[in-house]
Amino acid sequence: MRRTISAAAAAVAVAGCVAGLLHLGPDASRPRSTAAPAAADGGHGAPLSPVAAARQRTDAHPDDPAAWAGLARAEIEQARITLDAGRLDAAEKALRRSLDLDGTDNYGAVTGQGLLANARHEFPRGREYGLRATRMAPDRPDGYAVLADAEIQLGNYRRARAAVQRMLDIAPTTAAYSRAAYDLETNGRPDDAAIALRRALDSAATPDERAFTEARLGDLAWSRGRADEAERHYRRALAAVPDHPYGRAGIARATAARGRTGAALELYTRLVERMPLPQFLLEALELRHACGDTRGGGERAALEAQVRMVRADGGPVDPHLVLYAAGHGDPEVAVELGRRAWKHARGVIVADALGWALHRAGQNTEALAHARRAAATGWKNALFRYHRGTIEQALALPEATRHLREAAALNPHLLPHCPDGDR
Repeated sequence: MRRTISAAAAAVAVAGCVAGLLHLGPDASRPRSTAAPAAADGGHGAPLSPVAAARQRTDAHPDDPAAWAGLARAEIEQARITLDAGRLDAAEKALRRSLDLDGTDNYGAVTGQGLLANARHEFPRGREYGLRATRMAPDRPDGYAVLADAEIQLGNYRRARAAVQRMLDIAPTTAAYSRAAYDLETNGRPDDAAIALRRALDSAATPDERAFTEARLGDLAWSRGRADEAERHYRRALAAVPDHPYGRAGIARATAARGRTGAALELYTRLVERMPLPQFLLEALELRHACGDTRGGGERAALEAQVRMVRADGGPVDPHLVLYAAGHGDPEVAVELGRRAWKHARGVIVADALGWALHRAGQNTEALAHARRAAATGWKNALFRYHRGTIEQALALPEATRHLREAAALNPHLLPHCPDGDR
């Protein structure tokens, strides 16, 4: 089975998850200094891919540490786009070569090490590299991006917010605005998050940046129950990058919301054959369950295999695997995985997943503590509200009804359903 980057790692590579009151600054166009460089010609008028262009530079300049650091960054970016974790090993080799050539004043390699650590869910190391990079070059944005992504996953929201604000001050580009958007959404300000994402879209310099931002706009609309608006953004993401995985997943989600579950399942099947992320597998499995197929097609087998692999190798835990094990597998295994994830990442997404696992395992008092942690930033997240309300219901707490109603009001499409004709 091909190793894939988890949804959380893919998000942290570009979006981050910071919380707070950010000053977005003027709605300016992309500064020239941050414009994406033109790709080299790969022959027949076709531009080289960023990785191929970076390899071409290392071939031409094998003793240039900046060229090797650039190759590492291109590999990490390609890993984010393709969700192929194997590319991270290539990035690590390139970083080692860069540091062999210059181990004293190599900003590109230090930020590359931070990006790599974050992609591998090694967030304390990511934070160390981010701090080192910002000390080396206080007026360059890349170190603050690394730092922000690590801090948010460690639950250090104020520090993450400060890093994102510094990014916005230095270079108000797609990378900064997308992190600001996640900040604002996580802090319960979806309207401001949408403004930040529109600025991110205006600043996008590549098809991948446009696709990413459109998919995030789709996710934001979906989280507010606006299925039609979400679908428009997902289609724009696919117009920019035809195989964009989150765009394709969003179309499947919107198709299911319209009651066309058969078509949605076909879309999910094609998606997970190419990109077997836990998030996509779990969405497909839960749609099948809603339609009465408790066997779960091939999605259950794939998720079980991923759970076994994660338990065996001790690697990063995708929160969607925790949710799968809690709802469709072994709740005790879900708690085991959730506790391991919580040791390495203290963000609200992990708090919610661990709380749900504890609830499914019958440990509702501890579950409620984590559900409350998940709510601490004020994120208007329907899934978090649903989980919290269900836990409170199990504890016979009066606020359960309010939180369950809020979940349904935030996103009526939260729980998949299957029209009678599609059963």
